[in-house]
Amino acid sequence: MADRVTVHVDGGVADVRLDRPDKLNALDAAMFDALAEAGEGLAADPSVRAVVLSGEGRAFCAGLDVSVAIALGGDSPPPGASARFSRLLDDLTAREPGRITNLVQQVAHVWRELPQPVIAAVHGHALGGGLQIALGADIRIVAPDATLSVLEIRWGLVPDMTGTAALIRLVGEDVAKDLTFTGRMITGTEAARIGLATRVADDPRAAAADLAREIAGNSPDAVRAAKRLFNRVADVDLAGQFRAESRALAGLRGTPNQIEAATAHLERRPPVFTDPA
Repeated sequence: MADRVTVHVDGGVADVRLDRPDKLNALDAAMFDALAEAGEGLAADPSVRAVVLSGEGRAFCAGLDVSVAIALGGDSPPPGASARFSRLLDDLTAREPGRITNLVQQVAHVWRELPQPVIAAVHGHALGGGLQIALGADIRIVAPDATLSVLEIRWGLVPDMTGTAALIRLVGEDVAKDLTFTGRMITGTEAARIGLATRVADDPRAAAADLAREIAGNSPDAVRAAKRLFNRVADVDLAGQFRAESRALAGLRGTPNQIEAATAHLERRPPVFTDPA
């Protein structure tokens, strides 16, 4: 896990960092495994009272690694994929054992599942799957010049990492559709204005750490109870929503228009789509 995600705990605050800076923390198969393991491990640690989630280097997370995007469009797992990741490609609608998510959904939803509050500190890019991971946090502090996008439409896909439920909850149906149908880029400042982010800060990680320490100084029983109550109000039939995401993705992957969307994006040319039958 340490070669993709680092976890350090100090004073009740867990500092979790995506650690693939040379690739803008893009989500390859190993990163999916490491993020899920990191979150699941923290959930079982009673000494952790708050979590700060951020990315090393120039970005929070630039989204799917090309190797994963290609694997989603075909049947072969990317190089170095674990058995856990390979099972995902066999059946996107299959759930992780005992969970309402598949693996790619779990790396976003695990932060919402954690009993402790999670604060995402976002700088640089938070695109596609990277944005959906940030949406899994309870609070998002973003740099004013950060770049965020629901980027899946560029690959001919849909938000499939719990993003549909999170977007509706945070920004409302019309804005969620606007962001998803267009894949447009927005700044951290706009993200805070529309409710996608909680607030802006020039140094998101420092601001998140300060907030985490403040939270860690309060009763952990009361903080955990409050998070459970808020999640209970918002989490309406998440299991059904997550399965619907997976069915939609499974129906799109490898289709001519999805392949054309991904190919055109990689080749930096306008796509040429065929009309639906």
